[in-house]
Amino acid sequence: MRQHRSIIRNQGDMSQSYPRFHAWRERQIARSASEIPGNYEAITHPIISFELSQGCSVGCWFCGISASQFEGFYPYTKEHAALWQDMVGTVRDLFGEAAHTGFCYWATDPCDNPDYPKFINDYYRITGYLPQTTTAAPLKNIALTREILALFKQYHCVTNRFSVTTLRQLNLIHQTFTPRELLGVELVAQNKESLSLKAMAGRAIERKKRLQAAGRNDEISKLKGDHATIACVSGFLTSMLRQTVQLVSPTRSCEKWPLGYRIYDEQRFSNGEEFKAILQDMIERFMPENVPDESILSFRKDLTFIAPEDGKTGTFKLKSPYIEHNCNGMPFMAHLGALIAEGNHSAEDIIRQLAPSDAQTPFVSDALQHLYVKGLLNDDPAYNGIATQRQAA
Repeated sequence: MRQHRSIIRNQGDMSQSYPRFHAWRERQIARSASEIPGNYEAITHPIISFELSQGCSVGCWFCGISASQFEGFYPYTKEHAALWQDMVGTVRDLFGEAAHTGFCYWATDPCDNPDYPKFINDYYRITGYLPQTTTAAPLKNIALTREILALFKQYHCVTNRFSVTTLRQLNLIHQTFTPRELLGVELVAQNKESLSLKAMAGRAIERKKRLQAAGRNDEISKLKGDHATIACVSGFLTSMLRQTVQLVSPTRSCEKWPLGYRIYDEQRFSNGEEFKAILQDMIERFMPENVPDESILSFRKDLTFIAPEDGKTGTFKLKSPYIEHNCNGMPFMAHLGALIAEGNHSAEDIIRQLAPSDAQTPFVSDALQHLYVKGLLNDDPAYNGIATQRQAA
């Protein structure tokens, strides 16, 4: 399963199909490895997710993205099917095989939509890949669940997952489905007896605060560990019922982003053409391949700049409670780091200060680009980061 996660992450490669989006996604992957190393390997960074319902009927107390109550589902009508097929075709045409990473839930449960198999079967027919399914309600409609499992048996693309919320549910799953039916299913043990870590995000944080306020044991997992988000998409989150598209990426759950993912932008669409235009617009505005000259630069808010103590000019450190980065390679690195840490200099201004001659300019530019590619510079929309500054102004 761990190897399979790496395969899914690699499926999102868009270096040939959409280099600009690819470079942005690679930066999000690098940032995640630095910012949330505790559960980095579990994050596969799919490029798109579609919600085929609004809200969730299950209501897990530990839901890391605080799914709202179930409001309804997106039915597979003739009109809806036409729009859906158009949108999936757009994803395939724009992003190539990276469309294989797409899936059809978020703050929803697939089994809340009785037409869910029709939607994912269309996805396979258009992209050549069947989306992965995770459900916490496999027993809600057993015929529907078996229809989903039959698609896996037919196409053999990606294993599905059942989120097990109680020991009783686990026993019923084994009583209901044969070992062969469960061969392509990962049983994610979320019941209180399990040793699985719960993410400190969303509803789990709310529960912890309530328990603390009541003076009760606030333990949410038997084992301790750094599990800071269940969000996984570095790309687009699409609601079919609300007809909205958000550009999102995983982050450590915090006051600014309590659900464990950033939202760079949100727009509404009413047809397939608008959907395509929104994707292209967000990529153009929020995904510069190189550090924009006019952008005010700073380091990520979770990183502390540490100047060299021995007077060396060719190095500096960036440190968080979880990781330390040694940044070196050029004689001006300490000065470069100090200017970025001040948080009020543009890339153009930094280059001008550190490159008295034109011959030195490329070296400073390359150093800035290296920090950018490694995900060490601030691009958080909550903190006026790179490519978000114009929108914030």
